[in-house]
Amino acid sequence: MIGSTPRLNAVTVCGWHRDKVAGDQSADTRPMREQRVSVGQIAAVVAAGAFVLLVLLLAVPILKLGRTLDETTLAIRKAHEGAGPILTNAATTVEAVNKELERVDDIAANAQSVSSNAAAMTSLFASTVGGPLVKVAAFSHGIRSAAKKRRVSEAKRLAKKESRALRKAS
Repeated sequence: MIGSTPRLNAVTVCGWHRDKVAGDQSADTRPMREQRVSVGQIAAVVAAGAFVLLVLLLAVPILKLGRTLDETTLAIRKAHEGAGPILTNAATTVEAVNKELERVDDIAANAQSVSSNAAAMTSLFASTVGGPLVKVAAFSHGIRSAAKKRRVSEAKRLAKKESRALRKAS
């Protein structure tokens, strides 16, 4: 066998072909039974593939959700850090507003005092000056009425006198 090329024989193992070199002792020379794949095994492979696909499809939203939660945690942390100075400023502002409200209360009390004093002055003026003014107004009205009645009666008297004179002349 010197100088000759080894002869290759095809061997089928579980549906796979393998070349066997002649004289190779390591290769199994027993005849292999052909094994068939059952429907359950095919279904198991399909189900496993579907499960892997499902895991891959769900991994993307879960990763995005993780990033969102990280960002939310950072935002909450920043808000917590910034809340202290804001609350301090708010407390200072409330104190200042309370002081201003006390001043406004004082001003409102003074304004109420002034308005009550003005009302008292008005009633005093009305009772002091108003009574005599009403009397003067009534007196002047009476004089005007009397003068008007006198003019009317004088006009009537003259009209009668003229009418008598015209009758005597005719």
